[in-house]
Amino acid sequence: MRKKIYIAAYHQSKFGKLLALTVTDIMNKAVLETLAQVGATTAQVDVAAVGAACNISLNAQGLVSGLVAMVPGMGGKSIESLENACASGGQAILSVAMKLMVGDGEVGLALGYEKMRDAEGKMDGKLIGQVLGHYSHPDDRVGKTYIFPHLFAEVMDTYIKHWGVTERDLATIAVQEYANGNQNPYAQMQKVTVSLEEAAVAGDRNRYLIEGLPMKTYDCSQITDGYAGLLLATEEGLARLGLKKADCVELAGFGQATDPLLKAGRDVLHPVGANRAMRRAYELAGLTPADINVAELHDCFTVMAAIGTEVIGKAAPGKGAAYWAEGKAAPAGECGINTSGGLIAKGHPVGATGIAMVGWAAWQLLGKVPPALQVPNARAAATFNIGGPICASVCTVLKAPN
Repeated sequence: MRKKIYIAAYHQSKFGKLLALTVTDIMNKAVLETLAQVGATTAQVDVAAVGAACNISLNAQGLVSGLVAMVPGMGGKSIESLENACASGGQAILSVAMKLMVGDGEVGLALGYEKMRDAEGKMDGKLIGQVLGHYSHPDDRVGKTYIFPHLFAEVMDTYIKHWGVTERDLATIAVQEYANGNQNPYAQMQKVTVSLEEAAVAGDRNRYLIEGLPMKTYDCSQITDGYAGLLLATEEGLARLGLKKADCVELAGFGQATDPLLKAGRDVLHPVGANRAMRRAYELAGLTPADINVAELHDCFTVMAAIGTEVIGKAAPGKGAAYWAEGKAAPAGECGINTSGGLIAKGHPVGATGIAMVGWAAWQLLGKVPPALQVPNARAAATFNIGGPICASVCTVLKAPN
């Protein structure tokens, strides 16, 4: 019988700008601030993993695991750096969980970060577009300036035309997420409000990004700095930390799958790997979509929030956007989805994103989010973290304390 894994603590920075913090500073803070949530020490940690995607291309820093090992008490331990595009953080969680499950330790840290802006908080949009484009297939880059917005604008166009969905339907997703982000003190866009009219209609602040395709500015996630950390433990690890299971969330199930990187030939409206990973997470947890009333989905663009709602089984194919438009994804709806604000309003620090999804979902199950965002009777959560053009998928299912 496999060991049960619990989320003992979660911590994140405010998403947005990390300014003059170096990668060394960020790793130090991610480790120590996460442990501080439950009064733990580095001596109590057995293993760790850190996810990042642009550390070399934007920060000129590889082997980030070695920076984690520089935190006093972390040296000489099993620590690895992971890159799986925007699913790097989710992959770090799975790495730590599997190490604990096979007996490599009892307590582990899953960390993630991204620093995409300079010391003054400014970003080089052209450079970031080029760097993120590296996570696509070379054949998919031809003729595209901003590769990922272009690829997902094509997905959005396909979704709209195939299912008869409107741009306004998808705009309701952004509106709900900005409203959620306004209540989240960690959100990058906490002070920005967006009406349905502003999100649905093209204008000076909401321009079409690619000629002939439906994606607009408010359909997009943010360029974000941020870090996050999860402290995971077995039952023996919880005892070591002096924590009770009743105060922790169980990482009850998880799944990972990767589809071919080239978008051509794949059915992006029915992503095989994503659905397989989600089914596996449900199987391990012994739960079904009907049991879930909290979710955090990888909404790099609004269309992915719609598709993600379908992947976790809360809506039939083609009905994901309608689920949001009907208010079912609101905090007080049938299933509170992206109550954090999602990548669109909370922010998208690539390597930290998967960590933040699971961490916020855990806070929901523990009743630790702001009251306006708290899902009533939160009992079980699903997360769906992707990397690339719906290529790598990491899914988890969490259970509230008994």
